[in-house]
Amino acid sequence: MAKKKFSKKIKLVGILVLIAALAVGGFVLFGGDKAKKVVKEAKEKITKKKKEEPKVQIVNEDSTKRPFAIMINNLHPARQMHSGLQDAYIIYEIIVEGGITRYMAIFEGDKKVDDADFRIGPVRSSRHYFLDYVLENDAIYVHNGYSPQAGSDFGALGIDRIEAEKPKTGYRENPLNLSREHTLFTSTKILTENGIGKKRTELKKDEKTGRTRLLKYSVKEVDVASMEGAIPANKVKIPYSNSYRTSYEYDAENKVYKRFVNEKEHKDYRTKNQYTFKNIITYKVKNNNISSPDGYNGRQEIHNIGSGDGYYITDGYAVPIKWYKDSRKDKTIYKYLDGTEISVNDGNTFIQIQPSSRELTIE
Repeated sequence: MAKKKFSKKIKLVGILVLIAALAVGGFVLFGGDKAKKVVKEAKEKITKKKKEEPKVQIVNEDSTKRPFAIMINNLHPARQMHSGLQDAYIIYEIIVEGGITRYMAIFEGDKKVDDADFRIGPVRSSRHYFLDYVLENDAIYVHNGYSPQAGSDFGALGIDRIEAEKPKTGYRENPLNLSREHTLFTSTKILTENGIGKKRTELKKDEKTGRTRLLKYSVKEVDVASMEGAIPANKVKIPYSNSYRTSYEYDAENKVYKRFVNEKEHKDYRTKNQYTFKNIITYKVKNNNISSPDGYNGRQEIHNIGSGDGYYITDGYAVPIKWYKDSRKDKTIYKYLDGTEISVNDGNTFIQIQPSSRELTIE
């Protein structure tokens, strides 16, 4: 890969030298106007060539806008109303109290959505360990309410956040006559126009990875089938508790994974389409109950700092990986067994952070 990049640099230098030579020769032979025309045409050829080079589609890697990290309610009644999740480029699922799970979906900060009916939600409250993943994406956090632990961490960790319940940053819809907690929605358009205010909007480049994005994306299809330890992955089962079971089935024709919750198709309320994902990253962490100032003793702690084993799953295969997270503010780094950082296929990614007490099945 390094040799290819070096070769491209040499070619670019050669082209620039040629332009300079043409410019000098042009001034000598033809005069200033013709020389300018020669240089202009040469520059246009370079620009055209750059435009023709394939680019990652799931995110705009040229964008400097911070994404939104939106908390999504995953209780059964709310799941019927899940909307907009197909447009997230990363989603996390993590255990919360009572054996239930919650999602955090990452959306492009400057994504243009023309559909007037577009919505994301239902939006739900924060838990403190989700803040670690807000930080690793340098995102603006969107939620409705919070646990006492999360409330004390907002300031300590410097979280830029938007309470979606506040005027003009969210709205209520209740076509299924559900409890109020399942009815709050938002959109990237609403958040951009009414929620950002004076918050920092420019993405920071990570000092360790040199990237603004969490993951390295590959335009060319990543061939995981030939990698060390790769196994077929046509079905993936990721239980979180007795009552919350996530699973996927591989759609070989479209090269994506269809998502299920408790053996039922996980669908978008608005589009009625089943959610699909190009990439799955799954790994386990320990979790335990903690006491809480609000008297709710089912709150959870997850032990996600350090390292551990997991899998990167795409295109019908799973390959073993190692994950590393040095601190709450550091990005989680995923590496193949040979120590190189993984590149994920150009597409959306579901990051499944599973309790270590539960069994992962890949077949």
